[in-house]
Amino acid sequence: MTALPAEIGLIAGNRSLPLEFARLGRQQGLQRIVAVAFEGETDPALAGLVDEIVWLRVGQLNKLIAAFTRRGIRQCVMLGQIAPQNLFDLRPDLRAMALLFRLEQKNAHTVFGAIANELQKDGVELISATPWLGPVMPGPGFALGPQLSAAQRADVAFGLRLAKEVSRLEIGQTVVVKEGTVLAVEGFEGTDKCLARGGELAGPKGGAVAVKVAKEDHDMRFDIPTVGLKTLETCAASGVAVLAVEAGRTLLLEQEQAADFAKRHRLALTAID
Repeated sequence: MTALPAEIGLIAGNRSLPLEFARLGRQQGLQRIVAVAFEGETDPALAGLVDEIVWLRVGQLNKLIAAFTRRGIRQCVMLGQIAPQNLFDLRPDLRAMALLFRLEQKNAHTVFGAIANELQKDGVELISATPWLGPVMPGPGFALGPQLSAAQRADVAFGLRLAKEVSRLEIGQTVVVKEGTVLAVEGFEGTDKCLARGGELAGPKGGAVAVKVAKEDHDMRFDIPTVGLKTLETCAASGVAVLAVEAGRTLLLEQEQAADFAKRHRLALTAID
């Protein structure tokens, strides 16, 4: 088993995952964390959990890489969302402009993959954060909330097949179904809006089933499927009764709050193999 590094760079997007990584990393021996944060995206509370934080605008690629190289950081992780529209509304520096110009397809995977290549050119390796995140990655059989009915289990299996195909086509990673009918497929809008749209189409009685997956060749260095309390709140508000995620390939944040919320709102969360 390869030893984990004692210091790491952290490219930090929004929401709570960068903060959770910093806490878990400290518990597992990380002695130094240098974070690159983005104005309008990253939670300022991260500053209290890392040794140093450098604030940038989305698109300042050269400054991002220099933030690590000037501080002797040779490995980094990328965690937290960057709002998809910000990838296209950004004011790129010359290095980012050249990167975008070279890409025939511009989506989160191609853009972040190209950023990983740029980091590597300057001696900084982008690695997966999953070795530190085991405590928040549910395994097979994990479940919160009520047990699934036979009809819901059938919808989960149906949704899983669809979600895998949709993700293979680079469309999205989430589908919402009910009684064998597809209600919503995630596109550029992201998971939460897909859940809201699908739940609304389930009708006033609700009962929709959502399935979120990773692609077969998913690059876990910069896009680990993640759900948390906010995801469950969106489900409950939208009439989604079941949320199924892939075991061992999905992060569940705020687990205690999520368990309490699922119980109170009779919302089922299950990790499927």
